[in-house]
Amino acid sequence: MKIFLKILKRIGQLIGALLALIIFAGLMLRLFGPGPQEPEGKLIDVGGFKLHINSSGEKNEKPTLVIEGGAGVASEYYHWLNEGLKDSMRVVRYDRAGLGYSEESDTPRDPVTVAHELHLLLEKSGESPPYIMTGHSIGGAYIRVFTELYPEEVVGLIFLDASHPDQVERINLTKKTSNKFKLVLGVLNVQAGLGEMGILTLYEIFMGPLLSAEGLPDRINNRTRDFFIDGKYVRAYRNETKYYHSILERAGEANKFDSLPIRVFTANESSKQEWIKMQKEIANLSIKGKQMSLNGNHATIFTKKENAAIICKEIINLLGELKK
Repeated sequence: MKIFLKILKRIGQLIGALLALIIFAGLMLRLFGPGPQEPEGKLIDVGGFKLHINSSGEKNEKPTLVIEGGAGVASEYYHWLNEGLKDSMRVVRYDRAGLGYSEESDTPRDPVTVAHELHLLLEKSGESPPYIMTGHSIGGAYIRVFTELYPEEVVGLIFLDASHPDQVERINLTKKTSNKFKLVLGVLNVQAGLGEMGILTLYEIFMGPLLSAEGLPDRINNRTRDFFIDGKYVRAYRNETKYYHSILERAGEANKFDSLPIRVFTANESSKQEWIKMQKEIANLSIKGKQMSLNGNHATIFTKKENAAIICKEIINLLGELKK
């Protein structure tokens, strides 16, 4: 028995030493390792903090496409949409507070605040309406509220496998009051701490970019390493997650789009028929709504070049329709 306890003690000491070594290596990497790359876009002050905006394409009388990313999804992920459209129209990608290269903010992450921040960002960066608002995942909820607040500036809506206001109840997602949701927030708090200590960056050295996406060029995936240099990115994702249920609730109130053109792109790898039904309901918010299915999952419907090309073609067709 004494031998067994000695073995356990030795194992504990070894584990403790290994953990101490990992923490030390992470902190050294955090303090003395390379900093983030320069953002491809610009940082614009929107009232005490700066948001990253990356615009391409010629400014003209055509509508500008504005992309609102999913929860915790940086603007880099919409690379192929930008590449496929920048020769045909103005394209704007941006990062909400704390995500990507944007600075952190202590402002609430409700969709009204986010819409006002985006609107101010567009104004200050010299962009002007009309806009075709594009939202992926929870970004779909954000653009519904933006359109409600600035109806005269929006001429079309594009939804990329977008969130539905009733999805928590209808496909049995995590409820706000559940212990599971509290656990998710707790895990994100731990991950933010690991990022602050440089441990996530240390992990990436051996495993590659944690946030890499299938179909994106290596150059783009490698940029995602910048997001784990500190805990900022995870904290921003955690802060958005806290508002998840209220974001959906507020988006459900923004449901009067009449004849505003809507295009809904749905990932066909979803096994839930209820999800397909909800996507159709988003398209039916307008008498000019249309739903299309793409071969891919929640991300690859736009991170794969061939899928992005289909979306881009449909958006270019929509431009032609708006001219009539």
